[in-house]
Amino acid sequence: MSEFKQLSRSVKGLTVLVTGAASGMGRATARVFAAEGANVAVTDISLEPTQAVADAITATGGKAKAWKLDVADRNEITTVVNDVAKHFGGLDIVVNNAGISVRVAIDDDGYEEAWAKGLAVMLTAHPRIIRAALPYLRKSKCPRIVNIASTEALGATALHSPYSAAKAGVAGLTRSLAVELGRDGITVNCICPGPITTAITARISDEHKAIYARRRTALNRYGDPEEVAHMTLSLCLPAASFLTGAVIPVDGGLMARNA
Repeated sequence: MSEFKQLSRSVKGLTVLVTGAASGMGRATARVFAAEGANVAVTDISLEPTQAVADAITATGGKAKAWKLDVADRNEITTVVNDVAKHFGGLDIVVNNAGISVRVAIDDDGYEEAWAKGLAVMLTAHPRIIRAALPYLRKSKCPRIVNIASTEALGATALHSPYSAAKAGVAGLTRSLAVELGRDGITVNCICPGPITTAITARISDEHKAIYARRRTALNRYGDPEEVAHMTLSLCLPAASFLTGAVIPVDGGLMARNA
């Protein structure tokens, strides 16, 4: 029998870049990592709310800095990733979380625009950020990439084809890069959140949320952003070094339930 190995479950001192971190799951992820002692690069498209998240983290003793980042802007991605690595002395973890709500019919006049914007933010941005981060990840002792997709990657809802296509693409990208980057010791995993209480779902009434949750989820409720954030953290632990290429639903049992 081989000797028991005590693997680390601490991200203290590691640097994580989180996109879409001004609200919802991104904000929760930034706070969870900071609470565990990580250096957090808080990024989002608008600086003011992003700075507010960073300030809240530092006010409680955490380490964080805010950057404005439009993930649809290739040049901005390169600049911010390099600035983050320079500021914190490296980059260990990338969490591709930024997303937008896209609801459009296939025969709508605005479909082409919605398709282009949806894929630019929720799919094309991911490999661009990863490519910019690779030189730093390859130097890390704990290189991790977590892509946030959706249960829309596993099933679909009418009028959401750009969103569903982007999220399905993220799952495929995750598997492919897990195979490609495994030789560098870089793990690449994907989380598919189900119904989560965020700004995107805030437009849905509490009554309709409760009805949907009872009908569709095993746990009969919507999830909290922090519940997704803790799964993200788990995938980034040094101890999670043999987990890669996984596509994990965090959905309260939505995908497991037939009726």
